[in-house]
Amino acid sequence: MSDSLNKFDMDEILNCMHCGFCLPTCPTFQQTGLETYSPRGRIALMKGVAEGKLPVDAEFEQNMYACLGCRACETACPAGVQYGGLIETAREVVEDTKKRQGKQSFTRKMTFKHLFNHPKRMQAVGNVLWSLQATGLQKFADRTGLMRILPREMAEMQTAVGKVASPSQRKRRQQVVKAAGSKKGNPLRVGLFTGCIMDVVFYETNQATARLLAKAGCEVVFVEQQACCGALHAHSGEKREAVELAKRNIVAFEQAGVDLMVNNAGGCGAALKEYHHWLADDAEWAARAKDFVAKMRDVNELLAELPPLEITKPLNARVTYQDSCHLAHGQGVRNQPRELIRQIPGVEYVELPFADSCCGSAGIYNITNFDMSMQILDDKMNHVKATKPDIVVTANPGCLLQMKKGIARAGLGDVMEAVHVVDLLDRVVEL
Repeated sequence: MSDSLNKFDMDEILNCMHCGFCLPTCPTFQQTGLETYSPRGRIALMKGVAEGKLPVDAEFEQNMYACLGCRACETACPAGVQYGGLIETAREVVEDTKKRQGKQSFTRKMTFKHLFNHPKRMQAVGNVLWSLQATGLQKFADRTGLMRILPREMAEMQTAVGKVASPSQRKRRQQVVKAAGSKKGNPLRVGLFTGCIMDVVFYETNQATARLLAKAGCEVVFVEQQACCGALHAHSGEKREAVELAKRNIVAFEQAGVDLMVNNAGGCGAALKEYHHWLADDAEWAARAKDFVAKMRDVNELLAELPPLEITKPLNARVTYQDSCHLAHGQGVRNQPRELIRQIPGVEYVELPFADSCCGSAGIYNITNFDMSMQILDDKMNHVKATKPDIVVTANPGCLLQMKKGIARAGLGDVMEAVHVVDLLDRVVEL
């Protein structure tokens, strides 16, 4: 029996009936037609590795990391195979093997161990981004071609990053946002999970989230000592680091004494709601993790549970919604954001064909697998163009950046925009 077999859940692997229901839902299989780029094909490879019949080599690594991890196959699977956990385990096996062989890159170690794990360092990255924008260096580098010194993938994707909040703006943040107006009596106390990248690139979306929840009658707490959710680590085979981040977040929100917790990033939310699985075998943390998960809500879920927002400003626009994979397939949250959009006076809501198919963002997939990501994005934009919206709404920062990139690639920047659902609601609610 190999060491890899001890990591893989063989019961879950054997649950796969190889029926093929996953094939039409898998973006990489649709792009390539390769069986090894399909969920059932990857599961067959995992089984071979777990049984010691296949090596953990470069080919296995490529097939595992070519997956977007969108989990659309989970929605389609008649046997209920939890593919998301299997692909994370496969990548953990890959990374453990590379560590034993001394093959992990310095950049990877720095990124996952010394950057995302440290909120203050992420804020420092935000300061650098703001400086580049404020001094005009970003535009200058774009205009002169200097940006080409970056890897092509990063140079391409940085064009989708909007205005970053200044250090002074971030320092002025109130730690507690009181419930608005007459709703101050005995408000629901909600802890806001700010995220690492979210709070740097989409600081204003976090602020808008707090304003909306306060308007809906909540007291919103920006919880100190919280850390990265661990999603990027788990998706990249760094499960030990992900578990440590989970423990830090559990402690931080316990100490905050909140009634509920809310996040506004579909990818983060899916990870946060899986802490009880990550810590199921840890006697000290299992019950605390279950309690944490029971209190966690996506912002769309929570707004749907609360009294309706008082929307007073009409929005005369044709609007469509692009599902976040980890919100739709990972958390089962589909109707709530659509209903929130439909409540806005003047909105002409139109459903996007294949709205729950991946846009190609998938965490950092649009950096690590840029060409495949852009192929998937271009297919998505064909459906967007056919829908002819003024606004494309999504509920995840990575999806938002990707859709902004897609609009630019399609030459549609003058006729449509991509907006986070929270920011759209913030436009129309009298605050």
